[in-house]
Amino acid sequence: MTIGPDSSAAEIVDALVALGDPDRAAGSRRFFKTAPGEYGEGDEFVGIRVPVLRALAKRLRGLSAPTIVEVLESPIHEARQLALFVLTANIGARDSDRAAWVQVYRDAVRAGRVNNWDLVDCSADPVLGAWLLAADDYAELIEWASSEDLWERRVGIIGTFAFIRAGRADAVLAVAPIVVADRRDLIQKAFGWMLREVGKRIDRALLIDYLDAHAAEMGRTALSYAVEHLPAEERARYRAM
Repeated sequence: MTIGPDSSAAEIVDALVALGDPDRAAGSRRFFKTAPGEYGEGDEFVGIRVPVLRALAKRLRGLSAPTIVEVLESPIHEARQLALFVLTANIGARDSDRAAWVQVYRDAVRAGRVNNWDLVDCSADPVLGAWLLAADDYAELIEWASSEDLWERRVGIIGTFAFIRAGRADAVLAVAPIVVADRRDLIQKAFGWMLREVGKRIDRALLIDYLDAHAAEMGRTALSYAVEHLPAEERARYRAM
């Protein structure tokens, strides 16, 4: 089935189902922790690789907001990811109504449609983070990071990546006091990753200053991510704290 920007949500989802690989889907269900009690409990996969989804997103660029919203409502993980890829492409279009697309994204997150780490990580930075960077205001990221919901909090953390890419550590350092004590694995990994990127992309001294002051408060996973690119002796020193 050929799909394009005029396709309906049902046609898009049907095309994904037709492209699916049951063996890959089974592996994805294990990898994304969909068993009862796990963070991705109940999520459905049809088994499509991310490069294939990105290629489809190029063909769907210009898909209408109502259709994207409808695809985001699909129980199929790959459908929601495809919708986020298209949304990201649409927000980058020269004549796009960026404010409207960002609101579509906010609504999707609040509705629980951006509900796994890969969905957050492919969208929070280029959609919400980039919008807030352009506005020179990261206050909304602090609000998201203050949520007790796992995925909303991760959006607040990963959204700071847009600022880090622009050479600014202020957003993640403002979010840090809110999330440093959260021991959930997917929060730990996101927080440590953003700190690592501060040291890698902006200034290692900023990372060192933060670690000197706060390493003892950090969870083991966040600290391991944050110090990954430091020399072995420094890594050992911070882990001993």
